[in-house]
Amino acid sequence: MSRIAFNKAEVRRKHLRREYVPIASTVLASLLALLPIIVSSPIIPDFAFLMLIAWRLLRPEMWGPAVALPLGLFNDLVAGHPIGQSMALWTLFFIIFDIIDSRVLFRDYWMDWLIAAAAITTYIFADWYIGTLMGNQADFHVMLPQLAASVLAFPVVARFVLLLDRWRLAR
Repeated sequence: MSRIAFNKAEVRRKHLRREYVPIASTVLASLLALLPIIVSSPIIPDFAFLMLIAWRLLRPEMWGPAVALPLGLFNDLVAGHPIGQSMALWTLFFIIFDIIDSRVLFRDYWMDWLIAAAAITTYIFADWYIGTLMGNQADFHVMLPQLAASVLAFPVVARFVLLLDRWRLAR
């Protein structure tokens, strides 16, 4: 009887791990925005977005576009973005990734990095543009260090997501 109860608890724990590790890792990446790091210009990548697209590119079957809404809302609330910015942009990128997945039959590491670099560039430009619409006077060249850091940090984040995914699916 105790062996059966142990197996049920183990199965339940594995199910929770498979279900919630991607969401928890993205939420924790959003919480990195709360760290007291002070810089004079934007240079730190948006790790929540990097984590989100790394999970989406690694496991396209796992999340639909509707998952981006609550995760984007949480990121907007934590990071201080205008409410709806991450929600709209993340959902838009999920839809674009779905279109890419339906058109491209084969993707490798370099293609994922190229797709991520295009998404990161578009995301940072949209972030800058929304800030400009809200009265920010900064030129786009101020965002270039963050753009370079984000594109170069993506492989590290993707590797971390791969390690999390291996642990998530381990027996």
